[in-house]
Amino acid sequence: MEVLGIDIGGSGVKGAIVDVKTGELLTSRYRIPTPHPATPEAVLKTVEEIIEHFEWHGLMGVGYPGVVKGGKTRTAANVHERWINFPVEMELERFTGQRVRVINDADAAGLAEMRFGAGRDRDGVVVMITLGTGIGVAMFTDGHLVPNLELGHIELGGEDAEHHAADSAREREDLSWKKWGKRVDRYLYTLEKLLWPDLFIIGGGVSKDWNKFAPYLEKVNVEIVPAEMRNQAGIVGAALAGVYEGNIHTIAVE
Repeated sequence: MEVLGIDIGGSGVKGAIVDVKTGELLTSRYRIPTPHPATPEAVLKTVEEIIEHFEWHGLMGVGYPGVVKGGKTRTAANVHERWINFPVEMELERFTGQRVRVINDADAAGLAEMRFGAGRDRDGVVVMITLGTGIGVAMFTDGHLVPNLELGHIELGGEDAEHHAADSAREREDLSWKKWGKRVDRYLYTLEKLLWPDLFIIGGGVSKDWNKFAPYLEKVNVEIVPAEMRNQAGIVGAALAGVYEGNIHTIAVE
């Protein structure tokens, strides 16, 4: 089955047509820079440009960088505050004339990794962490998603964790891989003490540089692996959410 997956990020909005049976992208990714300010109107116009680029008229799923409940976006950490309580599914369905599923972007990436990537066939507690403009966290217990954790915003070093350990912090402060890796290590160690997972999966664009910072992940007593889906995870996971017909908060990886 073919589904359009769209991933709204802090720096770019990306989309592709996905074969949800295999996780393959059937087209090249189409990316448009995230507008600034990232108001709902501006970002949805960008999403609509992606839909029109693919001339798409079928099922679709969208990953959003924050909490999504009841078809509304509830938080707005890296986008404009007008996203809070915005009826995003209703607005997209009005534009497309189709059912649209919107899901937390980290949850989307986690779905893709659990179905097709580093988390496939893994039981127990698996935590997927995306390191990018912010920090996204998705947790699965025996394949069942625990949605909207938003644990990228726990306190770390006296500040919001994503301001301290996201990949954007590395770039903003021009940190060495060693110094940044130790920050990530501290963050993972904090999550380990809170969640006691069986596996950490590290995703986001920085996962391609895994070997540059993995040696500095020393405190954690949990298996840590890089994501296999890389930057495709958000798109693929959004597409998977797009075909799910039940309550999105009971979604499970089959």
